[in-house]
Amino acid sequence: MAKRRRSSRQDDNRVGKICIGIILIVFVAVMTVQINKVYQKDLEKIAQEEELKELLQYERDRQEELKEYQEYIESQEYVEDQAQSKLGLLYDNQIIFREKED
Repeated sequence: MAKRRRSSRQDDNRVGKICIGIILIVFVAVMTVQINKVYQKDLEKIAQEEELKELLQYERDRQEELKEYQEYIESQEYVEDQAQSKLGLLYDNQIIFREKED
């Protein structure tokens, strides 16, 4: 009878160890999947961040170009260019040479 109790306890102990082992394996598998998902999201966010940095730099460059264009528009040179090209106005001492059309 003592052997039966000991054998029963050993079987219960083995079953408990097997259950704990299975639970640990499942836990590790689930954690691995979750860590992989988080890693993939992190890579996507890093790529998105790089893309946004490039876009920001592009917009800053564009803003600088627009500032330069605005300064040009507000200058006397722009007014003279527009008057000459669109209205055909010239200074009194300017001469325009045109080629003869055959």
